[in-house]
Amino acid sequence: MLQNATIKSSVKRLPIYLDYLLDVMKNDSTIQYISSKKISDDLSLGEVQVRKDLSTICGNGKPKIGYNIETLANTIEQYLGCNHRKKAIIVGVGKLGSAIVDFDEFEKYGIEIIAGLDKKEITDISKIPVYIFNKENLQQLFKNNKIDIGIICVPKQVAQDVCDVLVTYGINIIWNFAPIVLKVPKKVLVQNENLAYSLSIVSSVINQKENK
Repeated sequence: MLQNATIKSSVKRLPIYLDYLLDVMKNDSTIQYISSKKISDDLSLGEVQVRKDLSTICGNGKPKIGYNIETLANTIEQYLGCNHRKKAIIVGVGKLGSAIVDFDEFEKYGIEIIAGLDKKEITDISKIPVYIFNKENLQQLFKNNKIDIGIICVPKQVAQDVCDVLVTYGINIIWNFAPIVLKVPKKVLVQNENLAYSLSIVSSVINQKENK
């Protein structure tokens, strides 16, 4: 479980570094080493920040040479658990939930959404089976699968109840898209994604620029 805000911020940037390194290797297979300055320049990040982020997982690069790019990419993949398969279920398969199911990038990070649950029957999703959210279907799912992650895409009025049920079945990682702060035991990690909040931040920046 992540321990503090500094580590969380660093971990959030690791997928950015990984995607960048994979693209570099794909575009030019002759590149063996890459410097923190090159990474920071291309990603518009501070060089000190890049060195600090990477040092937490793989130490410092070689002076005047940098990091072995393949080794660095592999180290980040291992740190993120990309090679360790993690199963997830999604509760709430409406428009947002369906969009998440259709997103193809999860596989790259070792995450597989194996099933969806909803209050009503849904038949127009082909990637995963979707079940009615009830005790019988939950018991069957958890009996036949080791599920690591619960994704919540339900209205805020029922999000806490859904979260409580998932925690009861042993889920320790919740990815929450409902606009509510969930109450969970200390052992449970919650990653909140509030799309309205994020957009409001962008809107406020535009507003401030226009008022200058």
